[in-house]
Amino acid sequence: MHLHVIAGSAVAASLKLISHKLCPYVQRAVIALTEKGVGFERVDIDLANKPDWFLAISPLGKTPVLVVGEHAIFESAVILEYLEETQDKPLHPADPLSRAEHRAFIEFGSAVLNDIAGFYAAGDETAFKAKTAQLEARFARLESRVAAAPWFDGEKFSLVDAVFGPVFRYFDVFDGIADFGILAGKPKLARWRKSLAARPSVRSAVSADYPALLRDFLDRRRSWLSQLQARAAA
Repeated sequence: MHLHVIAGSAVAASLKLISHKLCPYVQRAVIALTEKGVGFERVDIDLANKPDWFLAISPLGKTPVLVVGEHAIFESAVILEYLEETQDKPLHPADPLSRAEHRAFIEFGSAVLNDIAGFYAAGDETAFKAKTAQLEARFARLESRVAAAPWFDGEKFSLVDAVFGPVFRYFDVFDGIADFGILAGKPKLARWRKSLAARPSVRSAVSADYPALLRDFLDRRRSWLSQLQARAAA
């Protein structure tokens, strides 16, 4: 196992995050850990060739998994809640109703990620256009709710911000292929995206080779977007 040691406090040195370099759900956990100043080890695996030890601790075979001593916690939303319950510097609002809404928008963020997966996997132009329209509608809904002043709900960085940092990161690569109009005419999202891109915890949640890795991943999908990317690079 190749370990990546992330700087932080020695108090939580027993935390180990099992990761994949492109996984947006891993990035959520990394951002939360970083915002809380918690030390952890990051162990990157190849999801196309999952090691047996990983399958033994990840019932769904997905990243992230947070290993706490002898215990393994799977599913990013559960990991985020565990960190809220056990670590300082809360990222959820104190008010129960606001906290419930934030949790709901974390689920909304997961739905957006599913749509992004459909967007880059669509095999033909018709399916691709349908996924593009679905994403545009999702982001229009988000535009109507987000404060972007500078964060999702105002001045305090929250777990919803941690969730959408990885979402917008995809578009840094997508924008290099073409302007698909998904984020067009959404000034609050543009402001929020810029704030997230500049946040140290968001920036450091991926390695420097993330854009190249994502472009290579898209090439290998053999999808409609793969073809568009090949044309853009030609």
